[in-house]
Amino acid sequence: MYARSTTIWARTASVDDGVANIRDTAMPAVLGMDGCIGLSMLVNREDGRCIVTTAWQTAEAMRASAEAAAALRERAHDLMGGDMTVDEWEIAVLHRDHRAGDGACARVTWLRVDPGQIDRMTGVFTDTVLPSLESFEGFCSASLLTDRSSGRCVGSVAYDSVDAMRRSRERADEVRAGVIRESGAERLDVSEFELAIAHLRVPELV
Repeated sequence: MYARSTTIWARTASVDDGVANIRDTAMPAVLGMDGCIGLSMLVNREDGRCIVTTAWQTAEAMRASAEAAAALRERAHDLMGGDMTVDEWEIAVLHRDHRAGDGACARVTWLRVDPGQIDRMTGVFTDTVLPSLESFEGFCSASLLTDRSSGRCVGSVAYDSVDAMRRSRERADEVRAGVIRESGAERLDVSEFELAIAHLRVPELV
């Protein structure tokens, strides 16, 4: 499974318009493309960072969607403003305890490892991170996206509520520190988001 993520550093005043555009226009179009198996949108209303991720059955399906997806992406960018980046990933791990409901949120961690250590990172996430997360209050799901060429990895953990996510911070810090020690990863960034849209049909990948 594969994923394409578009990050827009939007004007904070335009975030709601951006969410509406993705929900009402981009999502129906993307979900109608061959091989698409879902879309999600994360929103940080404090700094305007919005991340739209589409999931695909194969790399070929993701590549075939590029031109049509680019037009939708530009429309969203026009509405929201700010800088924009696009990244493509392999979905290495996805574990869902239950589906996220209204009020769900997510903590996202960006790491970098030596490209030759991607499989090791995947193993650490599966064998160490997931068992720990399953005991967290309000845990919904977790995923790991990887880029084998650069060694970058993105771990996302969804929670039922902002309160549950906040109460998990100390334990999450401990788990993250352990992963960094065990995998030799470099921490790039950590941020918390509202899960504005979660329409995913990605099967369990553990």
